[in-house]
Amino acid sequence: MHLDIMTLFWLFLAGGLAGFVDSIAGGGGIITLPALLAAGVPPHQALATNKLQSSFGSFTAAMNYSRLGLMNPRELLLGVFFTLVGAATGATVVQWFPANALESLIIVMLIVLFIYTALTPRLGFEPRPHRIPHTLFYTVFGLLIGFYDGFFGPGTGSFWTMALVLLLGLDLKAATAQTKLFNFTSNIVSLAVFVYAGLVLWTAGIVMGLGQIVGAFLGSTLVHRREVGFIRVFFLLVVAATIVKLIVS
Repeated sequence: MHLDIMTLFWLFLAGGLAGFVDSIAGGGGIITLPALLAAGVPPHQALATNKLQSSFGSFTAAMNYSRLGLMNPRELLLGVFFTLVGAATGATVVQWFPANALESLIIVMLIVLFIYTALTPRLGFEPRPHRIPHTLFYTVFGLLIGFYDGFFGPGTGSFWTMALVLLLGLDLKAATAQTKLFNFTSNIVSLAVFVYAGLVLWTAGIVMGLGQIVGAFLGSTLVHRREVGFIRVFFLLVVAATIVKLIVS
């Protein structure tokens, strides 16, 4: 599929904005998927290409968070493994079933998450004791959220962040940092499945990926410098935008 220079330029900007937003609170897909569809990319190719470009951003954010001391990838290998398994399964299944079948359920879940976060003003401001063993958490949520990200995707970062805060007791900064590593895992695994299926538009994906690198670096650096309250507000805005996008789509 051929895309002209101006279209690629706008896709680059969309990737940059999405990388910035996604590195702080997730939800970059609500920018990039509509951008790809608006450029005339068919839905399954848009989903596949979106995984390519978002892999650039999630990798950049994860590495920057690790460099800044907010996350240690070696401590999260179990979660990475089960996220890998879940994402590979989800990305395979989505090629045979319509992803929009999940939309109604996801909208309800995001609304509940938004209301709970809004009504709990101190949520994620400081670390708390974990509620379930780390091994159980990373096994169960790696499989579940990994599958969801490979199959559908919107809200993945929000679900990971809140699960880490509520069940492992992380503060929002640490949860946001860990989320990016799991996002990258599910992105790259899903991408491999889509590449095998021949669905990726490489030029569009790489151009958007370059924008993602810039945006993700700026966003993850900003998280390191700002207080948790900023992340909380940004998180609520992104969840609200995701809900609106799913309802009107």
